[in-house]
Amino acid sequence: MKRLLFVVEDITLAQVVRLVKLASALTRDQYEVHFASSRFDPLIFAGTSFTQHTLYTFEGALKRLERGQRLYSRRVLARYVEEELALFKQVKPDVVIGDLRFSLTVSAPHAGIPYAALINAYWSRAMQREVFPLPEHPIVRLLGERLAAQYFPQAMPRVLQWFAAPVNALRKQYGLPPFGDLIDVMMHGDRVLFPDVPAITPLSTLQPNEQFLGPVLWEPALPPPEWWSRSLGARAVYVTMGSSGRNDRLPTVLKALTRLDLPLMVSSAGRELDVGSNVLAAKYLPGSAAARRSAFVVCNGGSSTGYQALREGKPVLGIASNLDQYLAMTAVRDAGAGILLRSDSLHELAVVDAAQALLEDPRYALAAQRIAAELASHDCHARFESAISSL
Repeated sequence: MKRLLFVVEDITLAQVVRLVKLASALTRDQYEVHFASSRFDPLIFAGTSFTQHTLYTFEGALKRLERGQRLYSRRVLARYVEEELALFKQVKPDVVIGDLRFSLTVSAPHAGIPYAALINAYWSRAMQREVFPLPEHPIVRLLGERLAAQYFPQAMPRVLQWFAAPVNALRKQYGLPPFGDLIDVMMHGDRVLFPDVPAITPLSTLQPNEQFLGPVLWEPALPPPEWWSRSLGARAVYVTMGSSGRNDRLPTVLKALTRLDLPLMVSSAGRELDVGSNVLAAKYLPGSAAARRSAFVVCNGGSSTGYQALREGKPVLGIASNLDQYLAMTAVRDAGAGILLRSDSLHELAVVDAAQALLEDPRYALAAQRIAAELASHDCHARFESAISSL
């Protein structure tokens, strides 16, 4: 049996559940699966038989990003690398698999272990788009969106190099050549696996070590809430800001959709929410089924809920905040299957207008249904096992 070590960066739910889903579907008599994370939520890991290992995760990464800082300092990444190298000695894996764990670009090659990186294709330089979208950043509040958008493309190369600096410092320390910038960090691996499909993330070129898996979808194995059996009609809307979206924008969203007299199903993704008595809410909902019952889905624009919606042929209203969400939702918008709104300048009328467009313009639903057909043609588990087997 081959020994696989999955190392998760446990800062958002998506990074954890994608690796859990892929690991859970592997042929059990061929692979011995080890899983490293900062914690093991019973809701996510229930029913798994992985050998579990605890690794440090810096929980302040997203807050640093919101303040315009690097995700990690060199000191934090150095601790990551040290703990990973110690774990490699203990486990002796044949392959290590990571999802947005920058330190693996140091520890895996230093230890001589094949490394498979899971990363969305919209981060690739080969992604066909006009410009990088403007994320939320303190400079946007300072200059205003128009001026910030004007100067952002000029600043982007230096910003990406700046984010890669702590990784490059550690690669130098361990005798490895530096990366050019953050995109090189994220696209590094003996295999680079995209949980996407070309219909949403078209690449001008695909490198020999790169492969599309198709979306890796997860939802909790929980009984639905007591209201689930109610008839909601054809205009129902599923709303969730996920584990990393801005819940402070949720009241604006709900108020706007209530103006249109739309039945609302809201999931908090485990977070505490006060949504009022006129909204059907739960901490977790079966996302695919909720999307299936909806006219469209409102989310933070990220790939997890976005792909759940599109897999059911439903368009997306994405209210993005961080750069990953902007990249994901820009791709959905450019494919004609959704509308992107900025969370930092969100107002009720914009949500009303977007909702009416998604309800009344059939082109959005037709694009989503076209994408659904391609999503259904990709078996992410078979493709993942093939990629790992080739390593």
